[in-house]
Amino acid sequence: MQISSSLFIVQMILSIALVALVLLQTKGGLGGLFGGEGSVFHRRRGVEKTLFNVTIGLAVAFFLSALATAIWV
Repeated sequence: MQISSSLFIVQMILSIALVALVLLQTKGGLGGLFGGEGSVFHRRRGVEKTLFNVTIGLAVAFFLSALATAIWV
């Protein structure tokens, strides 16, 4: 298996996980995702904070894998 195909597979897995985590964070269903609900800013606690931090980590990993794909392919 070449490094380019491995990078594509890693990038696909990261993108699916990133989309899933973003959808898990929306409140009020898909209406809240598209701006259907106006919410007040609040402090994240517990599981919500963990999901937020994991989402940031996956976004950074996705960016780095995209950069690596652009360099090696």
